[in-house]
Amino acid sequence: MNEAIEVSDLEVTFGHGTKSFKAVQGVSFTVPFGQSFGLVGESGSGKSTILRALSVLVRPSGGRLQVAGGPLPLHPPKTFRRRVQLVFQDPYASLHPRHSIDRILREPLEVHGFDRREERILQSLDEVGLPRRYRYRYPHQLSGGQRQRVAIARALVLEPEILLLDEPTSALDVSIQAEILNLLSDLREARQLTYLLVSHNLAVVAHMCDRVAIMSQGKIVEVTDSRHLRTGTFTHPYSQQLWASSQGYFRDPAVLDVG
Repeated sequence: MNEAIEVSDLEVTFGHGTKSFKAVQGVSFTVPFGQSFGLVGESGSGKSTILRALSVLVRPSGGRLQVAGGPLPLHPPKTFRRRVQLVFQDPYASLHPRHSIDRILREPLEVHGFDRREERILQSLDEVGLPRRYRYRYPHQLSGGQRQRVAIARALVLEPEILLLDEPTSALDVSIQAEILNLLSDLREARQLTYLLVSHNLAVVAHMCDRVAIMSQGKIVEVTDSRHLRTGTFTHPYSQQLWASSQGYFRDPAVLDVG
């Protein structure tokens, strides 16, 4: 089994009857182990809903999902939660404001019965570039970029195989975005991780991902690779329009200079 993520004819519907809304319509794609795959599109295109379906935060109304080599269960066991981790968009909202960084990192280790907890906490801080003394601070005492590093460390501390990344830099200043993107790229290479990245920023996706699916109105209109994304070589009119409207991002040296 070479596919870390396999999505087949996924449907997600919210509401019932005349008030129902199809957020995702017949979406299919695969992500091999070790690759980084991007979902890009405007707000409301359905990309974040797919991420939530894969993390069992919303229930699909149709289709088939396979994650980490097996069918996605309705009530995933602890082993699934350990192998697949989600990094949210807003690091301040995703961290408990009254828990120290040490407790935020220690709690998942305790829940999953990991040993060498002290060593693992220190290692995770080192990997995301945070001084070890920060473990005694609280989220409000950190900057936005530092909080996102903590969120990434919390995901990594369980040694997952797959990271689901929901716009991980959109809540950060442009000057900090490149640092987090470089960190994620380095971690993926060092740990041989699989990424599924959701973003509206084409420059971010082009830098981070091997392949990209472009979404509009709940559907994938085109799948391409990062090379075509950088040059704007698309076949679908919506993809061409999305790329043309994003040129301001590509001209921004703060975003482009991520290597």
